[in-house]
Amino acid sequence: MILFIFISNVSLSQLRNKNNNIKTESINKKRFTGIIITDCVLYSSSMTGLYYLWYKDYPQTSFHFINDNKEWLQMDKIGHATTSYCISRFAYESFKWAGVDNKKSVFYGGGLGFAYLTTIEILDGFSKEWGSSSGDLLANTFGSALFISQQLAWNQQKIILKYSFHKTKYSKYREDALGSNIIENMLKDYNGQTYWLSFNINSLIDNNINIPDWLNFSLGYGADGMLGGNANPLFNDDGVPLPNYKRQRQYYLSFDIDMTKIKTKSKFLKEVFKVFNFIKIPFPALEYNKTDNFKFHLLYF
Repeated sequence: MILFIFISNVSLSQLRNKNNNIKTESINKKRFTGIIITDCVLYSSSMTGLYYLWYKDYPQTSFHFINDNKEWLQMDKIGHATTSYCISRFAYESFKWAGVDNKKSVFYGGGLGFAYLTTIEILDGFSKEWGSSSGDLLANTFGSALFISQQLAWNQQKIILKYSFHKTKYSKYREDALGSNIIENMLKDYNGQTYWLSFNINSLIDNNINIPDWLNFSLGYGADGMLGGNANPLFNDDGVPLPNYKRQRQYYLSFDIDMTKIKTKSKFLKEVFKVFNFIKIPFPALEYNKTDNFKFHLLYF
């Protein structure tokens, strides 16, 4: 909230010159005010939702750090980076729409992405079940930095962090840790999550080659067989024995679509494409893991 108020005050103060007159290239005050209000509502509601999903059933304690860098085969760290990147991008687009200067929009957007995830680290730090993580903070920084650096260097995102999800068999064994419904699964079940580096081909090579502007090449990372953070427990919370699954990393090669580069005259569709561009589009994929070696998926989510 403090950050939103700071940005609001700084940006609106730039609307006036020394004679206290509005500049011709001023920010659209109605749009900007709407963005601040919307961001505050989304921030408050999402933090409330996270509290009930993650923290409600666990006691609070004094603020502390933990070292969780080996947990969940680092899937949680990549999730932090991707979330920070996506929020940075959404915030940037919002500020640009309101008429904020491009460079300021880049830093405001990147700052909001980092600040949002840092709030979660503060909540973690006061929870007895978890703790604030330096690895998470580094991941948050990487996600925002990836957005900021590309926008400053190229004024576009040639490399996009994306997310995909598929339902797994693991959540039924530990619903408290992996989620009891599809919404919780999408947040908690790292077995079903895959994170992608999606490279826009034409923007990275000679664009005279006859390749669609929207076509991307993607590198994915996932993990499987995880019922716990550092290791799989032998029993669930009710004392029921759990299956012995092998924990392993998974690597993927696939194609993707940069929806922001799909040509359309519809302003509505353009905005829809921007919003949902953080989702990896299902495509055939080649997977590598230590158990199966190479494995082909006709359509991978």
